[in-house]
Amino acid sequence: MPQSLLPNISLFISQIDPFDKIETEKLRELCTHVKISYLAKGETVDLAENDKETSLYIVRTGSMEQRKTNGVLRARLGPEDLFGFTFLNAAVDDDDGYYATAIENTLLYLIPHSALQTLFKQSPHIAEHFASQAQVRLKSALDVVWSNKEKGLFLRRVGDIATGRIAIVTADMSIQQVAHQMRNVLRTSCAVIYKDNHIVGLITDRDMTKRVIADGVDVNSPIEDVMTLSPYIIKPDDLVLHAASLMMQHNIRNLPVVKDNKVIGLLTTTHLVQNHRMQAIFLIDKIKYAGNTSVLASFTPERQAIFEALVEGKVAPETIGKVMTMIMDAYNRRLIQIAIDKLGPPPCEFSWIVAGSHARNEVHMLSDQDNAIVLADNATDSDKIYFKHLANLVTHGLASCHYSLCSGNYMASTSKWCQSVSIWKAYYKKWVANPEYECLLNISVFLEIRTIYGNAAYETELRNALYNNIKNNREFLSTLVKDAVNTNPPLGIFNKLVLEKSGENKKTLDVKKYAINLIIDLARIYGLAVECDLSATDERFKAANEKGILSDDSFKNIIGAYKFILSFRFNHQLVALKQGDEPNNNINPNHFGSFERKHLKDAFRIIADLQEAAKVRFGSR
Repeated sequence: MPQSLLPNISLFISQIDPFDKIETEKLRELCTHVKISYLAKGETVDLAENDKETSLYIVRTGSMEQRKTNGVLRARLGPEDLFGFTFLNAAVDDDDGYYATAIENTLLYLIPHSALQTLFKQSPHIAEHFASQAQVRLKSALDVVWSNKEKGLFLRRVGDIATGRIAIVTADMSIQQVAHQMRNVLRTSCAVIYKDNHIVGLITDRDMTKRVIADGVDVNSPIEDVMTLSPYIIKPDDLVLHAASLMMQHNIRNLPVVKDNKVIGLLTTTHLVQNHRMQAIFLIDKIKYAGNTSVLASFTPERQAIFEALVEGKVAPETIGKVMTMIMDAYNRRLIQIAIDKLGPPPCEFSWIVAGSHARNEVHMLSDQDNAIVLADNATDSDKIYFKHLANLVTHGLASCHYSLCSGNYMASTSKWCQSVSIWKAYYKKWVANPEYECLLNISVFLEIRTIYGNAAYETELRNALYNNIKNNREFLSTLVKDAVNTNPPLGIFNKLVLEKSGENKKTLDVKKYAINLIIDLARIYGLAVECDLSATDERFKAANEKGILSDDSFKNIIGAYKFILSFRFNHQLVALKQGDEPNNNINPNHFGSFERKHLKDAFRIIADLQEAAKVRFGSR
């Protein structure tokens, strides 16, 4: 390297963490080993090739896109970003490597592995830095990511950005016919395959190369011989964030967009990487590859930062709940897999289900754990011991990641909530037939369930059993209504609100008790009345409206009230987090003005009106 370039290189590198912590002479010596590489747009550095000396790469100018060897997006990097450091630590398993491609003309500085090892011996604290950062895939920059329009992409709906160009074929068509349709007719990389009016498969141009050309398959064979069975699909109203998470979780590049069993478009990884970044996406990715509970727990500040950014960005409250739910799902799934790695393969089929706000996709910073395990009916006592250990590992792991243990012990680690399908069905039958206080409390928790790991068919079985039991007990919804209207929203407010009269939160309004829970209870009743398979509060009200048992005006009013109160709570929690306090649901009325008070009064009236309507519609059953 020409000596004339050394001052410029040293100045640039000295401003990058952790090189800004190195003594001047040591940094200068390190920089004498720097190599300079210029990549034209489209050129690639393959870090899966480990037979050559590895280097640490620093982006001087330009930008790079990292992809795993299976093509899934790993990260995007700009000036001052580093990559390649995972290969400096032989103990780090970073999948099967990755490659990095210049997405514009890019200048790189390369620091050879040998030069870094010399530095590590002289400055052990620098070596520790690299080891601790081995799993970090993208430098956090929430102030940048969330302060501009880039955040908008992942919070939009899939239907807004998906392309309409996708081939629709049938299973009996030949491989050659499908390839012709993809290549010459529609110029698309993907085809969805139907059989008997149902989607049964998917084929991409990459699949054609690997499964047809490489294996010498006869192109006159039916496409169903080489298609991907039961492909993942996405709905047009789903969040792009959800689609991106699904793509990462299952390492897929194409998602058909389907509405009412009709393919209306295609979402690809290309749609997600055009000059956009999303911190929640990369947090989910980091969670997926975390090696242990301690690493997972270290992500808590980042999760809080995402929540704060969403609230500050005025993102719709139902969207905030979905984003935070996806993050909690990722924690839960990773902890289950870590437990299985430790305990060995599960001895029988099982389903890990979540309940409460987690099942409703309404997670926030105060959400605790509500979960359970559903076992196959052939599970033995020995099998239950295995799942008891698994549940303890997972629930305590979640607690260490600041998802509180449930105070009522509605968790899989409690033996009562780790049972076979048949016993769970018996629970539901008992709860619906005899809704005394304890049963009503149990069913209020497990009326919303969602599978996040294991056999999802068990969830469907239990939901069907629930609906059948409700049909056979005409008084059940009436009992739910009586319980739901036992607490009234604070309508008698003038200069002050109805406040807690004692305890730690004296002289505050419990917005969860007097508003949010009441709306959730009403949504549950209306949702059950129309056998809605969805658990989210807004989706249940929507289903009731579409079935004609909730008027358009009532639907719009209650949804408006719900969104306002959620936003009100989130902003209250945001202030607490910013001040370093524990967030809660108890709001001091002295901390808001007439605008908030006026709208709270309106929201409380809407809730009370719907309570009365529910009593009239369901109370006499």
